[in-house]
Amino acid sequence: MPEERQHYRPSWDDYFMSIAKIIATRGTCDRLYSGSVLVKNNRIISTGYNGSPPGLPHCNDAGHLLEDGHCVRTIHGEHNSLLQAAINGGTTTVGATLYTKYSPCIHCTKYIIACGIVRVVMGKVYRNEKVLDMLKAAGVKVDFYQENPDWSQELTAIFSEDIPERTNEGAVKMEVTHE
Repeated sequence: MPEERQHYRPSWDDYFMSIAKIIATRGTCDRLYSGSVLVKNNRIISTGYNGSPPGLPHCNDAGHLLEDGHCVRTIHGEHNSLLQAAINGGTTTVGATLYTKYSPCIHCTKYIIACGIVRVVMGKVYRNEKVLDMLKAAGVKVDFYQENPDWSQELTAIFSEDIPERTNEGAVKMEVTHE
């Protein structure tokens, strides 16, 4: 039997940023594959990636719809996270944290502020550094995700290894009685 790896438990930032990166792979605009995760009390409220509105053609299929050098066919990942939270309902975005691969655009920044997001964790600045000032001026805490080499190594191992088989050894036997 192969030796099992030691379990590595990631920090919350490592965990949610990893999920944002995976979500970005669903994107349908090759100009930027971005993903985001909206979290409250360490629970995922919603997720989003760059993609067209439901039922409309995607950039990958129909090409880009450019306006002033920007593709406007898609809804950005951050905006999609906020919209998904609204559609799902049952919670509020006030007090939430947004994890995103890249800094939000100016429009998404306005939506983030208006939705009461209190913290944004991002991987890299994309195009406009002024959004950082705008977020901070609105009282939103801005943090840059610091890649954790130990967690990165763990992720590589997780995604490259086979899922180990487990036996039913020691299973609890349950009896159902009918009265």
